[in-house]
Amino acid sequence: MTPSERFFSTDYFTARNRFRELVGTVSGRLETISIDAKGSKGEDLSIDIAWFGVATPRRVLLHSSGLHGVEGFAGSAIQLQLMNTLPTLSKDSALIIVHVLNPYGMAWLRRFNENNVDLNRNFLADESYNDVPPTYAQLDPFLNPQSPPASDLFTLKAGWLILRHGMPALKQAVVGGQYEYPKGLFFGGKRLEQGPEKYKTFLTLHLASTERIIAIDVHTGLGKYGEDTLLAEEKDYNTLHAMFGERVTPLDAEESPAYRIRGALNSVLPQAVPKATVFAITQEFGTYGPTKVLHALREENRWHHYGGGRLGHPTKQVLKETFYPQRETWRARVLQRGAELLQQAVSNL
Repeated sequence: MTPSERFFSTDYFTARNRFRELVGTVSGRLETISIDAKGSKGEDLSIDIAWFGVATPRRVLLHSSGLHGVEGFAGSAIQLQLMNTLPTLSKDSALIIVHVLNPYGMAWLRRFNENNVDLNRNFLADESYNDVPPTYAQLDPFLNPQSPPASDLFTLKAGWLILRHGMPALKQAVVGGQYEYPKGLFFGGKRLEQGPEKYKTFLTLHLASTERIIAIDVHTGLGKYGEDTLLAEEKDYNTLHAMFGERVTPLDAEESPAYRIRGALNSVLPQAVPKATVFAITQEFGTYGPTKVLHALREENRWHHYGGGRLGHPTKQVLKETFYPQRETWRARVLQRGAELLQQAVSNL
């Protein structure tokens, strides 16, 4: 088997079975967090966590995947590869691998969870789940048509909006997160969702002794095709740039492919483990251009809410390809850069 065949999976359940089996094979400890949502055939769904190293670590390397569901194929592959070549840890350290934080999204080929919530907008420390950017409110009829998928001059309309608003401002307004349109794109929810709440509890219970955390969360769909960008909070940029090099870029729509968001996953660590010093990186692997990505999200969202919602619909397959390209060159690059970043993280732990 090629590395791609060994580590990349065709669907969520194949990825989960591989992960669980491999954890036992390499003598890791497996913890399963079940959620109430089900797969398309009524299957149980879960967040699966592999633990290597001491039970009460001072230092932790935390690697997570699948927060955005359909983006989880790349992160899952990196994690399977990691467990085939486990690093040597110091006596006070642990490696924690969190497999698919949004199992519903990966199983149903959605970016969002069972309540249409974008989980990377859901971890609000102040619990103020309200507000929407004014520009998003103006664009709601375009972003979230209340009809099944159909040809409607999307590319032409999107191009006009980019010319009118400018790409950085438009990108920030559209994808930064909103809390008022529950059937819309990038909806952050009205409360902490079940999966995130259970994950936060897991971190609080198991990392009470931890003093230092390096966290890597893997995503796809942002940036140049086949290249990874390492996104960091502006306050941590200098430190993380020194650790991980030139690929580190701040979460700023004006200076990078990224944008600022509320309620990101990285914010849960200071909430759950307030005594720990946290260095968090989002590893984003580029796929296709932003207009194509937005169109794929928009059409799948229309199918989910106003069509049949079935898993086999073409919008699902388009979304999967958009966030999980089938080219071998793309997959090889994901595995290469995933391994390199993890090596750097271990050396900085």
